[in-house]
Amino acid sequence: MLATPLAAAYSSFASAITPMKITRVETVYWKSRDDAPFWPHWTWLKIDTDTGISGIGETYPRNPVEAAMVHNVAPSLIGRDPRDIERIWADLYRTFDFQIAGGTEMRVLSALDLALWDLLGKSLNAPVYRLIGGKANPRVRLYNTCFDYKYDFNREPEKIMRELIDTRGIKAIKIWPFDGAAQRNQNEYITWHDIDEALVPVKKLRETFGYEIEIAIEFHAQWNLTSAIRIAHALEPFKPMWLEDMLMPGNYDQYHELATATTLPLTVGERMAGKMQFERLLESRTPKYVMFDVTWCGGLTEARKIAALADAQELPIAPHTAGGPLLFYASTHLTTASPNVWIQESCQRFYEHDWPLMLENPIAPKDGFIQVPEESGFGMRIKPEAWNHPASIHAVTGTS
Repeated sequence: MLATPLAAAYSSFASAITPMKITRVETVYWKSRDDAPFWPHWTWLKIDTDTGISGIGETYPRNPVEAAMVHNVAPSLIGRDPRDIERIWADLYRTFDFQIAGGTEMRVLSALDLALWDLLGKSLNAPVYRLIGGKANPRVRLYNTCFDYKYDFNREPEKIMRELIDTRGIKAIKIWPFDGAAQRNQNEYITWHDIDEALVPVKKLRETFGYEIEIAIEFHAQWNLTSAIRIAHALEPFKPMWLEDMLMPGNYDQYHELATATTLPLTVGERMAGKMQFERLLESRTPKYVMFDVTWCGGLTEARKIAALADAQELPIAPHTAGGPLLFYASTHLTTASPNVWIQESCQRFYEHDWPLMLENPIAPKDGFIQVPEESGFGMRIKPEAWNHPASIHAVTGTS
C-alpha cells in the first residue's frame, strides 16, 4: 500500500490531468532537397490537441506519398486521446495490414507514433527518455556517416577522421567504398580489381589511425551472396566494426550463410519494419548488432520492442539516424534509456551545417558522445521560419 504522503501526491497529480483530444494534423515537406538551405528530404507532421499541446513527428524520403497517407488516416485520429499510444498504434497497424502494410504505411505509422510520444512528454513536462526507463546511458557513443561535406571519403577519409577526432572526439567512421563497383557491374559480380580499388580508403584509415578508430562498411544491400562473401574475406585483415546490409533484407537463410562464411560481424535491419520481421532476423542468428530506423520501423513504440528483442538475444543495438533531425533526437532518447547500446550514427554535415539553420536548439557531439536534451518531449524545437519556409508544402486535417 502507498504511504499516505505519496498517495496524496499521486492523487493530486492525477486529478490535475485534464482530458485531451486530437483536433488537427498538419504535414510539412519540400519537393526537393535543394529547395531550402538545410537539405530537407523528410516529412514533418504536427498533431495538435484541444489543450494547446502539440507533438512533432517525422519520416522520409517519399514526401508527397507520406503526407497524403497521413491525411488519409488523420480523420480516424481526430477526437482520440493522443496519450493512448499503444491502442492507436495497434489500430493503425491492423488497418494498414488489412490493406497489405508496406513501406509508406509503416513510415507514416512511425511518424504519427513519434508525434504522440513527443506530445505525451510535453503533456507531462518530461523528456521522453524518462517515460521509457530513464538514463541507462547518460552519454551515447557516436560514429560518423560521411555524407558529402568537406572531403570525399573515397579520396581523403583520413582528413574526415582527423577533424572529427580533433573537434568532436569521434573515433568511428562509416564509409561505402564498394558502391561504385556495384553500380558499374549492375550488382551482379565484383572483380579483384574492383576490390583493390574499394579497399584504398579502408587502408588509408587503418594506416593513419591503426586501431584507435572503428571503421564500419556500408553496402546498401547492393550485393548477391557470392560477391558478399568475396568482399568480406578481402576486408577481414582490416577488422572493420561491421559489414552493414550486404544483401537485400529478408533473405534470412542467405544472411546466415554469409555470417558463417566470414569472421567479421554483420549488422542488418535499417530497411526492416515491425517486431515480427526483426524476430525472424534474430532467429536466423545472423547479426551481431541490430540496426533499425525509428522513423521507418514503426516509431518509438515498435523500436523499444525491437531493442528488447535484441537484448533478450544478448545483442546490442546501433540505430540508423541518417535522415531528418527528429530521427536523431528520438533515437537519442531511446539509446539513453536502453541498456544494450553499442553505438549510434551521426552525420557531421547535419549538426554542423543543417540543424543550426532550422532548429532553435541543435544538439551536437562532445568528446565522442551525445547527451539527450532535458526538455519535455523529444526536446527538438523547430524555428518558425523553417516550418513556414516559402518552399515548404503544407496540408491540414481538422481544425485548430
